[in-house]
Amino acid sequence: MERLKNKVAIVTGAGQGIGLAIADRFCSEGARVVIAEKNPESGAAAAKDLKHKTGNDTLFVETDIADGNAVKEMLRQAHAAFGAVDILVNNAGIAVCRDPLEVTQEDWDRCMAVDLEGAWLCCKGVLPEMLERRYGAIINIASVHGSAVMRSAFPYPVAKHGILGLTRALALQYADKGIAVNAISPGFIDTPIADWCFGHAADPVAAREAEIRKQPIQRLGLPSEVAAVAALMASDEARFMVGANVVIDGGVSVRLYD
Repeated sequence: MERLKNKVAIVTGAGQGIGLAIADRFCSEGARVVIAEKNPESGAAAAKDLKHKTGNDTLFVETDIADGNAVKEMLRQAHAAFGAVDILVNNAGIAVCRDPLEVTQEDWDRCMAVDLEGAWLCCKGVLPEMLERRYGAIINIASVHGSAVMRSAFPYPVAKHGILGLTRALALQYADKGIAVNAISPGFIDTPIADWCFGHAADPVAAREAEIRKQPIQRLGLPSEVAAVAALMASDEARFMVGANVVIDGGVSVRLYD
């Protein structure tokens, strides 16, 4: 199936994990994909591997989405290479999780700059041309932390609540202008970052098993499962989906008590 044939998509943070899976799925659906990734090694490798795997054109642009000038340069290169952008996936993010009174101003500023403001900068960059063409899809990767919270995970949930607010505000604003803005809220997904977190535990195997036991589905999510929903949201099949937040968390958020 090539639901995204000849579409141009930007996926931020696409060097690994969920972002890479989304870029992979988009390429397999026929899109030309811009890998907007801060890490030059993983970003370049992702673009090269996906082009080899799918035959579709890809472009890597080293991008720190917290830097407005870097976002503008990424968009300039995307437009020069592929033309007008049809799809934006705001996936890049960082997890800053502390006790609230332990959070420094630097912690707060960096979390908000990447997890919230960076997404807005990318939206702001693509929206004018989408409005001119009356066509576009924006997908914001939020989190289950955007609707529920944990102790000692501050200020990450604040930023993710903001992402859902951004999604709904833009979705309503431009619903009659041909632009669909939606969000996906993943739960615990099995990514390299998850591996890194488990690896820093006293017993990495036990830490992973303990997390799995918390999941009603008794496993962690797969990046490809998030990518499947993103592909639907990006396609013309989902144009009546506006301002939605699709939760992919294996049932965690519907559980009341263990």
